Amino acid sequence: MIDPYNYTLKRWPALSRYLDDVNLPICNNWVENQMSPWALGRKNWLFAGSLRSGQRAANIMTLIQSAKLNGLDPYAYLSDVLQRLPTHKVTQIEELLPHCWKPKSN
Repeated sequence: MIDPYNYTLKRWPALSRYLDDVNLPICNNWVENQMSPWALGRKNWLFAGSLRSGQRAANIMTLIQSAKLNGLDPYAYLSDVLQRLPTHKVTQIEELLPHCWKPKSN
């Protein structure tokens, strides 16, 4: 019975962090809801082929979720970024991240 208390006490600074900053929400249900699809699919993705394949899948899933969180259509975002990526300057790569992305004007 003492283990749950020790667990809580060891993590107390992180658990009470919201008290130091009024902008931090007490509840993280929104974040948990964003992670739910990935947690539900975890067993389906258990055998991604290799560690490298799993890391690539995680990167793509992160881009898709970030696009959604920024109000973008993930398909339109990825289509545009993947077309622009080969000729885009490395020093300006941040422009292609979901929170900075602007569709290419034709």
